[in-house]
Amino acid sequence: MIPSGPFLRAEWRHLAMLNFAVERSLLTSLVPRGTELDEWQGRCYVSVVGFLFLRTRVLGVPIPFHGRFEEVNLRFYVRRKAGDEWRRGVVFVKEIVPKPAVTLVARALYNENYVTLPMRHEIVHSAGDPGRLASVSYRWTLDGRPSHLSVSVEAEPQPLAAGSEQEFITEHYWGYTRQRDGGTSEYHVRHPRWRVTAVRHAELDCDVARLYGPAFALPLRARPESAFLADGSEVTVSRGVRLAL
Repeated sequence: MIPSGPFLRAEWRHLAMLNFAVERSLLTSLVPRGTELDEWQGRCYVSVVGFLFLRTRVLGVPIPFHGRFEEVNLRFYVRRKAGDEWRRGVVFVKEIVPKPAVTLVARALYNENYVTLPMRHEIVHSAGDPGRLASVSYRWTLDGRPSHLSVSVEAEPQPLAAGSEQEFITEHYWGYTRQRDGGTSEYHVRHPRWRVTAVRHAELDCDVARLYGPAFALPLRARPESAFLADGSEVTVSRGVRLAL
């Protein structure tokens, strides 16, 4: 059954995506029941993603002072067989936002691992072409340590190429969350295909072990396997539905 909704409508914009190939063993204990790791060309990926929430509405109602904010998350990729369909989705390891109310709602309704930290962003346009992006960065502070995720853009946005790594990373339209009793919740995220822009420089600077756990320290300190900027779009997110397993 496709979950009813939407629960949330918003725009996700300027999605800076740094992607790292990792060993399956890093993720197996985190895979929600009823799903399996989804691989691209035989490799498992995790992504650190920074983006802007805009025009956020819950059950169609704008929430004062919560319509616009940043998010940075660490996610990996799974899939689930539902009848004749493979549902390809994401699992979030941790999500950072600057709004305590967002953290409260996400934890209460979805059991997602949200945390609240001071955050800001910087979007720089080309001096020679004000309509063209030059760089995007998302910044936060953890235990007094400034941290950031940033990309520098080198080209114009392009449509997703069929079968590409960028398509694999962006075309996961389901979310899966392990519940406190070991069950699994599934929710649907709907959006059109995004355009993507190649980047000439990408950087993640943070205390990875403190933020995501020691197991992620070595993989996320390495150079990303790939990085790109997705333009984003309006999205709708359904209510979570518990899977009958």
